[in-house]
Amino acid sequence: MNLVAIDWGTSSLRGALLDAGGRVLDERSAPRGILSVPAGEFGTVFESLVGDWMRGPGHPRCLISGMAGSKQGWVEAPYCACPAGLADIAAKVIQVDTDRIALVPGLSVEHDGVPDVMRGEEVQIFGAIALTGQRDGLFVLPGTHNKWARVNDGRVTGFRTFMTGEFYALLGTHSILSRTIDTQAPLDEAAFMLGVAQAGNNEGLLHNAFGARTLSLFGRMGAADLASYLSGLLIGEELRTQSLHAKGEVVLIGTPALTRRYELALHASGVASRTLGAEATWAGLHALSRTLYP
Repeated sequence: MNLVAIDWGTSSLRGALLDAGGRVLDERSAPRGILSVPAGEFGTVFESLVGDWMRGPGHPRCLISGMAGSKQGWVEAPYCACPAGLADIAAKVIQVDTDRIALVPGLSVEHDGVPDVMRGEEVQIFGAIALTGQRDGLFVLPGTHNKWARVNDGRVTGFRTFMTGEFYALLGTHSILSRTIDTQAPLDEAAFMLGVAQAGNNEGLLHNAFGARTLSLFGRMGAADLASYLSGLLIGEELRTQSLHAKGEVVLIGTPALTRRYELALHASGVASRTLGAEATWAGLHALSRTLYP
């Protein structure tokens, strides 16, 4: 049976047609994230992107991950509490319209009475497990809101979210730093690693970030270098809060532009890593479909 795999996020919609073995037969995308879809029109947008796939040979089933299952999405799929494996998530999928379309729940966890959540990243983690065979360890998903997830015996036991990407955007466009950094500049690895090292001085991000201004005032860094330096400060601050073990290999899942930065920072800490991209999403939805429809 073919599977229509959908990743429906806040700003974009991606789909892939997978065969019974999980091989990608076709891919499509559109700038139709949930924020651009009026209430009651999710079915119409879905039909416009992959309706022909759903009418294809064998009448494929469809699994949708991401923000389409949020309160602002098509139908809410309540969070599945950690620890959670594929079977736990499969038990909480929500059917949409027919028994052929289902929404995948995200994951939730509590830290000292404060909840943390993810939607879509859980599918990528299970896809990474399927692709790498690594059923234990640390899985990091860089993005606007970065996720650091712990996996034990193929189950997500817990995770923490860091607003690193959003803080970088805010500082780079709305703070005093925006006047002296070029957020569109390509990565300068040397400047980035200086920022990572500076984050380890135990002075804290609120102090270290001001250095991105004074380095400009004294002419020691240009606008392009400062963007990489600030990125290094923020990612270095993330790493400073983690319990990293040199013996364990961290799995990075995301775009090359972001995973490269984490790869550099982890390597400087003596931690090896491997990187996966969009293929993790399709592998995760395929793995979940095999649990749902054995």
